[in-house]
Amino acid sequence: MITVVALYQFTRFPDPAALKPGLVETCVSHGVKGSLLMAREGINGTIAGTRDGIDAVLAAIRALPGCEGLEWKESFAEEMPFGRMKVKLKREIVTMGQPDVDPLARVGNYVSAREWNALIADPDTVVIDTRNDYEVAIGTFKGAVDPKTRAFGEFPDWWQAHRQEFAGKRIAMFCTGGVRCEKSTNYLLGQGLNEVYHLKGGILKYLEDVPEAESLWQGQCFVFDDRVSVGHGLQPGGFTSCGACRRPVTPEDRAQTGFEEGVACPACLGEYSAADRGRFRERQRQMELASKRGEPHLGA
Repeated sequence: MITVVALYQFTRFPDPAALKPGLVETCVSHGVKGSLLMAREGINGTIAGTRDGIDAVLAAIRALPGCEGLEWKESFAEEMPFGRMKVKLKREIVTMGQPDVDPLARVGNYVSAREWNALIADPDTVVIDTRNDYEVAIGTFKGAVDPKTRAFGEFPDWWQAHRQEFAGKRIAMFCTGGVRCEKSTNYLLGQGLNEVYHLKGGILKYLEDVPEAESLWQGQCFVFDDRVSVGHGLQPGGFTSCGACRRPVTPEDRAQTGFEEGVACPACLGEYSAADRGRFRERQRQMELASKRGEPHLGA
């Protein structure tokens, strides 16, 4: 059984580049794969491996400056959901593009998974899904507002265009694991709002802690690994992902005209050039050849 861990920590890394080599070495030496983003504002990512390997990497991250209180969400997979390990240096660990936003200064009020239902059922609460449109499309909380953003950096513009619609309401926001809400709640507080709340631990914690019979969640939760989605109890869902756009794909999508394995899905038919599609076909061909040889394809 593979342990999958979603984690983030906002802290101050004066020189994240200096921290990267040691973290890469620890991950690789313990067979851990996935993706970690490092920036001056902290660390964010999802990793997977054996129990011992994950424990070793978590210990290494907790030893980084300001990360001793690191929290993470665990789930499980039958097979390794990543092809390789990547540690990338970025300007932000989740890109919002607002230089004045600082989650270390202040964030909204945390609400536990067990208390979330009562908050969002209150008619004076506006519930906002801060995730991207393709994530919202396969699942969200009952009654949640969908900003229809294609990237998190679009959220501030969406808010400015719609803020008058929510005047006098308390705002409750949620995302996959909590990291986006650290920034979105700080942003709204900076816009003069007072009653701002967010789901502690995100959807993943909610699906882990709240029984399906009591749940207000509808559908599946998109995750950024080869499982594509998880449901209640963090059990893997029935989605695959498009090899071109990475959006989730249903069995019904796969049966539609225009779907081509690794090349196109109904949602992205008009989004890529003929040259792009050619590259995708060649990548898919190489993946299939590697599979026949019983080898991993690192470019997948």
